[in-house]
Amino acid sequence: MQFSAAQIAVLINGKVEGNPDTPVASFGKIEDAVPGQLAFLANPKYEEHLYSTGASIIIINENQELKGPVKASLIRVPDAYTAFAALLTKYQEIVAQKMTGFQEPAYISKTAKLGSKIFIGAFAYLGENVVIGDYAKIYPNAFIGDNAIVNDYSIIHPGVKIYHDCVIGKHVTIHAGTVIGSDGFGFAPQADGSFKKVPQMGNVIVEDNVEIGANATIDRATIGSTIIRAGAKLDNLIQVAHNVEVGNNTVIAAQAGVSGSTKIGNNVMIGGQAGIVGHIQIADGSKINAQSGVSKSIKTRNAAVTGSPAFDYTSALRSQALSRNLPELEKRLKELEVLVKQLLSEKALP
Repeated sequence: MQFSAAQIAVLINGKVEGNPDTPVASFGKIEDAVPGQLAFLANPKYEEHLYSTGASIIIINENQELKGPVKASLIRVPDAYTAFAALLTKYQEIVAQKMTGFQEPAYISKTAKLGSKIFIGAFAYLGENVVIGDYAKIYPNAFIGDNAIVNDYSIIHPGVKIYHDCVIGKHVTIHAGTVIGSDGFGFAPQADGSFKKVPQMGNVIVEDNVEIGANATIDRATIGSTIIRAGAKLDNLIQVAHNVEVGNNTVIAAQAGVSGSTKIGNNVMIGGQAGIVGHIQIADGSKINAQSGVSKSIKTRNAAVTGSPAFDYTSALRSQALSRNLPELEKRLKELEVLVKQLLSEKALP
């Protein structure tokens, strides 16, 4: 597909500088783009490429000052990175809308309810009373269990498993290999030392505009629902346990784990490999550093924590600075001990 600078400017509410008819057919990085490609400049580190790139169109910030001639047509916007992301999203939607129909073989229950202009890939499985919304995409080898719902415009990538009774909202993307709704880790210890399984009777609800990375696992609730609130973004290889709630627009990086019944607030940022114990609350706006171990509730909004066990980020930095100085402090302490002994010896003399 080919678009002109003027057409792109309309899509992202930008202003064209240069030839509005300049065409592009693909995207490229500003440092190595070629004619016919569109690039963007948001990071000042790459500004030098603005004057040498082969890109035909470049999206830049509206306050970007030019230090030399630019061959490309420019589109000025308030935030180049956000505008470029929005453009990629629109392009992806256009491409996705062209993919419709049913590949064979696939199993679709006679009781399933299918929306319009959907795509069902080969070897997909849709169980009893499944509901698939309009424009949804179910890629090959996906499994949608009985009574599960996948709402409008959602994309279920290859190999995703959505267990029975789970609900996926609108404009949700779930990447390959992720499992939604497997049993929570519930086992009751017995007198003889064995463990008796506690049936997991709830489900998982993923609200609108959520993205979940590859090979993540979100366990169904024991009773009630495990909930991923609207706008949340989960990276690859994340474990979310039973009855957890993840708040609106919260982001969780790869390999993090959240234990059962923990409630995570809105706009929380959780770094990679962080671990959070069960039955606690994380306040809105909290920032949890990578590899932190959170063992108690964070009650103050917008707090930043780090370490294991995690505590206040600023205090942790001071502690780290003191730790680095311990060898020098030990040396000074030994010198002081020698000096004190000398003073005491002199005082003891007649």
